[in-house]
Amino acid sequence: MRTVIYPGTFDPITNGHLDVIERASKLFDRVIVAVAQSDSKQPLFTLEERRDMVEKAVANMKRVEVDSFTCLLISYAEKKGAHAIIRGLRAVSDFEFEFQLALTNRRMNSSIETIFMMPRETFTFLSSRIVKEVCRLGGDVRSFVPAHVNRALQRKFGVPPTRSAPGKSSQTA
Repeated sequence: MRTVIYPGTFDPITNGHLDVIERASKLFDRVIVAVAQSDSKQPLFTLEERRDMVEKAVANMKRVEVDSFTCLLISYAEKKGAHAIIRGLRAVSDFEFEFQLALTNRRMNSSIETIFMMPRETFTFLSSRIVKEVCRLGGDVRSFVPAHVNRALQRKFGVPPTRSAPGKSSQTA
């Protein structure tokens, strides 16, 4: 069974993340979406809240499971028997840091490959940081995140709920 780890803080999970997860599930037998503790990023949501949001977002995806980890990524990947780690790239600016991480992981365990995947063009601008900022300032993020994530963001920021347009869904992955 070919296993891949898709790690991230997912604070919160976006439709760009979901696009990468969906496409990875077509390439691998098992995709583990690994939610990282990441205290250094000072996440808006707790680890448990982030994991819960990811679980709800991928509930209907075959071959996808959700876990969380607090250790070194390469150690976690070894423990899970992963063959690869997927890293999302939105822009050239992401590449340098991701490249350094990939080389570091390769140095620690050369049998686990790092695969870079880009989201669909419609999501290349999207990041969790941007989603949080737009929502915090009262903007509509329904087209950027699943509906349950939108509601969680609105609760965190005390933003009044937005109504969906008739016949429109905010769960475009």
